[in-house]
Amino acid sequence: MSLFRPDVERIAGYVPGEQPQVDGWTKLNTNENPYPPSPRVVSAIRQAAEGRLNVYPDPVGTGVRKAVAELFGLDPDWVLPTNGSDEALTILLRSFVDPRELISYPYPSYILYETLADLQGARHERMLLNPDWTWNLDAARPLVEQSKLVFVPNPNSPSGTRWSDETLLKLIPPRGVFVLDEAYGDFADEPHQMQLLHTDAGRQIVVTRSLSKSYSLAGLRFGFSIAHPDLIAGMRKVKDSYNCDMISLAAAEAAIRDQEWMRANRDRIVATRQRLATALADLGFDVEPSQANFVWTTHSSGEHRDIYTRLKERKILVRLMTFPEAIGGKTVEGLRITVGTDDQIDRLLEVLGEIL
Repeated sequence: MSLFRPDVERIAGYVPGEQPQVDGWTKLNTNENPYPPSPRVVSAIRQAAEGRLNVYPDPVGTGVRKAVAELFGLDPDWVLPTNGSDEALTILLRSFVDPRELISYPYPSYILYETLADLQGARHERMLLNPDWTWNLDAARPLVEQSKLVFVPNPNSPSGTRWSDETLLKLIPPRGVFVLDEAYGDFADEPHQMQLLHTDAGRQIVVTRSLSKSYSLAGLRFGFSIAHPDLIAGMRKVKDSYNCDMISLAAAEAAIRDQEWMRANRDRIVATRQRLATALADLGFDVEPSQANFVWTTHSSGEHRDIYTRLKERKILVRLMTFPEAIGGKTVEGLRITVGTDDQIDRLLEVLGEIL
């Protein structure tokens, strides 16, 4: 006899990327930023740690909300801080979707959307992308029209594709909420699409952001949602009482206020991304143009699992990803490679050259 809810019992659960807990690995599998966060972050953490840790933190994250609002030209009432952007996604499901209601999302993309829907007892449907990672809008439309939530990661993972405002506006559900997941937004040529919040459909749009990638704070767990204050007010009812701790609030505000540091690291990653893509192509890989801090690549040999395994034997981790029944009803398999430092990428390319 199982004591778990049926919705929990029947799912496998989301499997995060490998996280070795020892040194010596070239880690290019989970899209962390290879550069350290702003020195202001370290100073803010130290100051917070020496402060009033015996009392609860600000339950609404006032300082972070003001910093985000200033960055995007909004009022703080448009901002909801969260424990990573994954908590923002959880809050969205709990706020807007009842059991058996439908969520939809592009596929291949972020599989956590399915797990969160299963935990909520919601139905989920995949909107299959074309072989060139564009949308089949005619096929997607019936699902969009039935959906209570539509999730779109932009740029997308694993492809790094960034879709236009025009395309996104065609995916807004008539009686639901459109979630624009911008976890990788800062690495794109146009680093955000907040302008969509000011369109006619703006009251149905929620933008989620993460500090794990561009701000080098994956180990801290911090994100936020931006939406019309009416949506934010409702979502605030659903979040945990003190969902962001005092240390993370201080660090996040310091990181957001040091845009110069973040953008300098971002520019280094974008430059290395281009070098990596060119070098992979020279080794016989097909590389999808990326607007994120990773590249999606397939090899003409099709031996992706063998390449992944042989890299791992040399203590180099990349992400082997398989998406069954994806494009054209066929399995899509490839390697997603995080853009690391130049030294890390040199090591990867050296070993790939030996393997191939």
